[in-house]
Amino acid sequence: MDTILQAIELVEQNDINQALNLLEEYIPQANDDEKFTIAELYLKWGLLNEAEIILTDLLQKYPDESDVKLLLVDIYIEKEQDELAISLLDDISEEDPAYIQALVQLADLYQAQGLFEVAEQKLLEAKQKLPNEVIIDFALGELFFSIGEYIKAVTYFEKVVKEHDLLADVSIKDRLAESYAGVGEYEKALEFFEAGSDKSPDKFFKFGVTANQAERYDIAITAWKRVIEIDPYYHTVYENLAEALNKEGMPAEAFEIAKKGLQHDSFNKHLYFLTGNLAHQLNDDRLSEEYVREAIALDPDYLEAILFLLEFLKERNRHSEIIELITSIKSTGSLESLYDWELAKAYTEEEKYKEALSSYREAYQNLSDDPDFLKEYGYFLTEEGLISEAIDVLNKYLNFVPDDYIVEEYLSRLQAQDD
Repeated sequence: MDTILQAIELVEQNDINQALNLLEEYIPQANDDEKFTIAELYLKWGLLNEAEIILTDLLQKYPDESDVKLLLVDIYIEKEQDELAISLLDDISEEDPAYIQALVQLADLYQAQGLFEVAEQKLLEAKQKLPNEVIIDFALGELFFSIGEYIKAVTYFEKVVKEHDLLADVSIKDRLAESYAGVGEYEKALEFFEAGSDKSPDKFFKFGVTANQAERYDIAITAWKRVIEIDPYYHTVYENLAEALNKEGMPAEAFEIAKKGLQHDSFNKHLYFLTGNLAHQLNDDRLSEEYVREAIALDPDYLEAILFLLEFLKERNRHSEIIELITSIKSTGSLESLYDWELAKAYTEEEKYKEALSSYREAYQNLSDDPDFLKEYGYFLTEEGLISEAIDVLNKYLNFVPDDYIVEEYLSRLQAQDD
């Protein structure tokens, strides 16, 4: 044993090669207990093959020795030789003190192979033999958590948390938080998220997303505010928080959060648009327009923002600005047909009928199956005296809306006039 202690000291002094040489020379004269100790050291140092050779020899001499089997099982698991590990564990008898440990390890291996029912059977057998063993409750909780059976997971984790906050490097409170969220008990989940060991903003952000998807905006708001408390530079949270606040009927607070978000994420077109939309709800036309225009400046083909701004300008009869806006957008290469339609309407309002006709014809190339467009375009053509074209366009419209008797009668008069 003195030789083994000397080897350990050498390893602690980073003289690993000399330590290994010392043990290799000593093994032939070591007794079986010493060989087992050397195997444990090899396993600890990551020398799996060397440990396996010693333990295999020992197992031949002591075929019923569970300590040797369990150490070999660890090696087989490390080497991803699960079948060999399962075979050894199955060989441990029910009378052996290591039988419960064998059941738990078997369950873990079967779980890793996706054989969840078999894993559950092994753990329930262990639970029957040791009903108050917290490790078994933990293993059952982990099993059910992994397959999304959160109600069952909660049952077992609640037992574990009475004795342990942390087990096998797993935060039980964090597990309970996620499990309660999985069954829709968001208030309870938030309590455990707050109490858990993981205080990272990522954790609270993800929890907020889960609550938000379930339309529990109040819980999502609390979680996302916690993110900002932990890390004010966590820029992705601001847009989500602002939207949730708005859904909860708090547009003023949402607006303030959105503005703060822009301080950390000044190239987020969606956040600019959201901020502009919120300003619009708060009747601040100047800021609304300013923020929406910033969104469009970041992405000149941001359709939702552009349509919002077009409607904003139309409501204020600022048709020349609509023309200027769309002309600028089209110059970037945008092929969106709705822009041509809006441009045609703006030119009409400005009494620039030649330009309006050109834009209507441009839009017609891609909107010939849009009944609203066809109806408007047909009437415009009539006003311009282009009766034959109007008849063709309105006939197409009636193919889509055959029961529009007003247009049908109007078309009949046009055809009579054309004849």
